[in-house]
Amino acid sequence: MGICSRALILSLLLCLMAGAGHAGCKFDRVDLRGTWGQAQFKVDVVDTPATRAKGLMFVESLPRFSGMLFVYDSEQTVGFWMKNTLIALDMIFVDGQGIVQKVHSRAKPKDKTTIFGGQNIQYVLEINAGMSNLLGIGPGTQMRHPSMIGSVWPCM
Repeated sequence: MGICSRALILSLLLCLMAGAGHAGCKFDRVDLRGTWGQAQFKVDVVDTPATRAKGLMFVESLPRFSGMLFVYDSEQTVGFWMKNTLIALDMIFVDGQGIVQKVHSRAKPKDKTTIFGGQNIQYVLEINAGMSNLLGIGPGTQMRHPSMIGSVWPCM
């Protein structure tokens, strides 16, 4: 990656981090924070069995700081696969308190292998492959969204 590309990415990240700490929660956005800093992703929320089953299947591209947030009614054991998903993704598995428990990086398009997120997962954030590594998102990162009741980082 060239110096200009890195400078552009860092500038964009700084803008995102500055806004994440001061803005109120919005239904079409998740905020993440950790020792690495803060970031925001514009999200489509899927919170019914039918919308969760479809997910990002057949989607051909995803803007850089966008994703899909899967919301479950309660914590549970979850597993995902990439059948009919055309883009590589990072899957961020989050418990009911808004704490990232696991990140699966670079899930392969069209792969039928089940990707287990673990137990006690209530939210799954799917973003472009490589973004979690680029930003430093990992276990212990905190996430907030208006659907999260009792989060360690509540919406104001």
